[in-house]
Amino acid sequence: MHNKTIIELAKGLRAGEFTSVELTQSFLNRIKQHETLNAYITVTEELALQAAKAADLKLANGDADLLTGIPIAQKDIFCTRGVKTSCGSKMLDNFVAPYNATVVKKLNDAGAVMLGKLNMDEFAMGSSNENSYYGAVKNPWDQAAVPGGSSGGSAAAVAARLAICVTGTDTGGSIRQPASHCGITGLKPTYGRVSRYGMIAYASSLDQGGPMARSAEDTAILLQAMAGFDPKDSTGVDCPAPNYLESLNKGLDGLTIGLPKEFFGDGLDSGVAAVVEAAVKEYQKLGATVKDISIPNLNLAIPAYYVIASAECSANLSRFDGVRFGYRCKDPVDLTDLYVRSRGEAFGKEVKRRILMGTYALSAGYYDAYYLKAQKVRRLITEDFKRVLQEVDVIMGPVAPSVAFAIGEKINNPIEMYLSDIYTIAINLAGLPAMSIPAGFVQDKPVGLHIIGNYFAEDRLLNIAHQYQKITGWHEKSPKGFE
Repeated sequence: MHNKTIIELAKGLRAGEFTSVELTQSFLNRIKQHETLNAYITVTEELALQAAKAADLKLANGDADLLTGIPIAQKDIFCTRGVKTSCGSKMLDNFVAPYNATVVKKLNDAGAVMLGKLNMDEFAMGSSNENSYYGAVKNPWDQAAVPGGSSGGSAAAVAARLAICVTGTDTGGSIRQPASHCGITGLKPTYGRVSRYGMIAYASSLDQGGPMARSAEDTAILLQAMAGFDPKDSTGVDCPAPNYLESLNKGLDGLTIGLPKEFFGDGLDSGVAAVVEAAVKEYQKLGATVKDISIPNLNLAIPAYYVIASAECSANLSRFDGVRFGYRCKDPVDLTDLYVRSRGEAFGKEVKRRILMGTYALSAGYYDAYYLKAQKVRRLITEDFKRVLQEVDVIMGPVAPSVAFAIGEKINNPIEMYLSDIYTIAINLAGLPAMSIPAGFVQDKPVGLHIIGNYFAEDRLLNIAHQYQKITGWHEKSPKGFE
């Protein structure tokens, strides 16, 4: 059952071939069988079986959505009432959320069954899922390699068939990059398309929740449940979500694909480039045309991103002070000692690094030189994308410069680690939607194709991805041992 699509499982549930309880139990058994991947922080077995029983009642009464009874999992950055929400950090290891994030509520209302909370880089800061307080997640395709980050647990769970579909978040590539490394489909929606209420903030102007699944079709179904305006989210956009499933089967005749020269320069692995070029040729067979384009300010994306993201992280994480909730040091001698030791003992190395960078960039005398200048660069990058997307329908290229690297290979070299997001960061600065779909392999490791669209064009991206997946089988491949 773990290899079926959402639609196949929905049909099976409605036909009485199996129950949601049976389906859920089979996934709980798989999670136990593959614990060494470390994809889950918390497995909510009792709650999952209760939700599955409720789903079976809805199915019996004919009151069911497509997701009713389907086992999913949540990245551990979304607040879940009565369940630990840790953000992969020692700071929140004892935090049980008193409410549900809007994304969680919407998926619960759709009848989905939550299996548990997924591992992640601490406070979503990382590109390898090695920064988690709960240890590194392993890539199912090569357990000596990283799954990508920060949504590494999410990507690994889908690739290993430990959930049908999952939620992730993307601040600078954290849905797309792990999706690429784990051979699954991942979509970062337009900023404001999916509610951020109850999603613990890293960088508020960049964070965006989104769906991750094996196929574009399953991703569309999950996004349908997640998307929509939420008055509780001040950064949300009141833009009605279309029917994503209805858009999947449109033809691609007349589609114009832009290939930025900046995506294919130095630093890109030749094998990855070859996979991307082969995928673009498949699109040409489907009726698309290709145009060479340029995004001249793309080389400024990484420094601008790390100034902006670090500054916002410094502000957002100031609330974790040992006073109100989360970790508190033992026997503080005074208030300053409480603050200093609680934060020093509970935050990991990468989180501390970004807090320090952000605090420096926001400090008197440096705000104009760093933060303000980075915001001006952000505007230039956004204008570059707006100009290019008037000339082409979508932009394509690699998601990451290489396939998944070895665990430990880059953990002590922050600059090299940051460069692994070189193709994804600019999209977050501009607030555009983008996705990664499986497109091939290099050295037996998956490679994703990056598809970037115009604002609120998630339906078009899913359509483009689905048409490719209808003529290729990369998204159906399973890691050895997880078939």
